[in-house]
Amino acid sequence: MPATSSLDRIVIAIDGPSGSGKSTVSRRVATRLGLGYLDTGATYRAVACAALDRGLDLEDAAAITALAHRAVIEQSPDPEVDVVVIDGVDVTRAIREPRVSAVVSKVAGNLDVRAELVRRQREVAARGRVVIEGRDITTVVAPDAPVRILLTADEQARLARRARELHGTADAAAIAATHDSIVRRDADDSKVASFLTAAEGVVEVDTSALGLDEVVAAVLSVVADRVPAAADLLERTP
Repeated sequence: MPATSSLDRIVIAIDGPSGSGKSTVSRRVATRLGLGYLDTGATYRAVACAALDRGLDLEDAAAITALAHRAVIEQSPDPEVDVVVIDGVDVTRAIREPRVSAVVSKVAGNLDVRAELVRRQREVAARGRVVIEGRDITTVVAPDAPVRILLTADEQARLARRARELHGTADAAAIAATHDSIVRRDADDSKVASFLTAAEGVVEVDTSALGLDEVVAAVLSVVADRVPAAADLLERTP
């Protein structure tokens, strides 16, 4: 893919399975480059959360689709401010609750819901100056982005990361408690989204043996290679 010379319209698209580190890394990269940030997974979680709160049947595809089309979803574009609001209700914390994690794949697997949320995500991409992360970002949401990256990690590394995030430890019990949410969700989501293998033109970064700073550095190296303006910026800042 040819390099782009400006940060004005840049889109950095980052895919990856659960526990690959894409959210934390994407926020760090956006902050370093002064770009906006969009967590697309949060949009599906917001719809799932609203459906649960309103007592909707998640198997009722038409009802969930109608909810997704009507919903006003607001997310902070600031990578250092995590705020998610749906129809005026702040669900920033609620969307991370186990009850939502357990059912979000049902929402993400609804192709009509997916089409509506992808449409909104593409609108954000069209405005540029943003790091967008989630699943099928490099192939569906922003396939023409100048920087497209797939973050991967082996299963054990991903389980350990998510266990520490959810339980504060990566001991055997915590990993066992985390296993289903990681493996099952990736299996479910892979039926409707491509995020397990790198498509043509997508740079794969294996984070299994890397620390956070190392992953951020690897991603920024890809960005600098594709976007000369970013390389100039990174040279001028620590």
